[in-house]
Amino acid sequence: MNREYDVVVIGAGIAGASAAALLAADAKVAIVEREGGPGYHATGRSAAYFAPAYGNATVRNLTAASAEFFYSPPPGFTDVPLIRPRQALFVARATQAESTTAMRAENSSLQPVDREFMSTRVPIINSDVIHHGLLDEAGGDLNVDAILQGFLRLFRTRGGDLYTNTTIDNVVYRQGMWQIDLPDGMLRTPVIVNAAGAWADGVAELAGLGALGIVPKRRTALLVDGPTDVEFADWPLVIDMDENFYFKPDAGQLLVSPADETPSPPCDAQPDELDVAIAIERFTEVTTLPVSRVRHRWAGLRTFAPDKTFVVGFDPRASGFFWLAGQGGYGVQSSPGMAQLARHLLLGTTVPDGFASIVESTSAVDPARLIQHA
Repeated sequence: MNREYDVVVIGAGIAGASAAALLAADAKVAIVEREGGPGYHATGRSAAYFAPAYGNATVRNLTAASAEFFYSPPPGFTDVPLIRPRQALFVARATQAESTTAMRAENSSLQPVDREFMSTRVPIINSDVIHHGLLDEAGGDLNVDAILQGFLRLFRTRGGDLYTNTTIDNVVYRQGMWQIDLPDGMLRTPVIVNAAGAWADGVAELAGLGALGIVPKRRTALLVDGPTDVEFADWPLVIDMDENFYFKPDAGQLLVSPADETPSPPCDAQPDELDVAIAIERFTEVTTLPVSRVRHRWAGLRTFAPDKTFVVGFDPRASGFFWLAGQGGYGVQSSPGMAQLARHLLLGTTVPDGFASIVESTSAVDPARLIQHA
């Protein structure tokens, strides 16, 4: 197999799949994925929530620009809803008043709520512990699989080639083209898009570039039984003001996470028993619901640049090497906006109506900001 493409995207998670789908409208594109199918790692283990108030200003900008896509996807993209509205409730102890004030200052759309509201809306909240709250009306549950499959369908319809179960042996730049050596041949392209998630720095090093300090961090989640005496399916996502835990209804149970960010090598992440115990401890400290059994547990890797901001753009150290990495826990919810920004930066295309604000984030996500620190 020896083929030539305009763009080769490394990684078939939500970042790579969404960008490749848009690029394929104007270019010959391939995706190379080491796993047996797309979305195996971070994408397939997402908390599946759209939180426009979450993250720093750049994250919020790209997330907000993605909202319309989820509520009104393009014709033929999907035959099921991509988002189901669900409020988010940021909760705080008395000692977190400063954090509450700071979050409210950054997000004027958040509504302050009192203990009576919180204990009515989520009856298991311990009002002796939780004193402050901010309510976000704009959130929702995302159908991650439908979003991923929609982008992949669009990619295939536009003539894109997807290579799965494919490891990369070597990446080298020769005579104006990147040569990507595979076990059964090679791909040649003038442009590589590094959307390899936890393996992003490894791909850069394989290509002869230094790493940017993009670190995979383990995030743990578990499912526990909800209360039997009250209906909880429509409860909001409940998040600690300093992101020390969160929980939300999920498939008839409660999904609980300690919001851990434990540095990890790139791998098929598995939950650590200590993190599971911490999740239960933090959950029971702020609620009145005991946890007698963990129904299911899992872990995934979320990758972060040192400043916790996305890395999107050409690497100034090499021709045609484009970064699409460092999405943290925001990759799914910001994918339509980030894909549009990647297409704009890669091909120089006009940003569509509704996405104009994403261009404001160009300098903030530029990988050049990290080169001097790499």
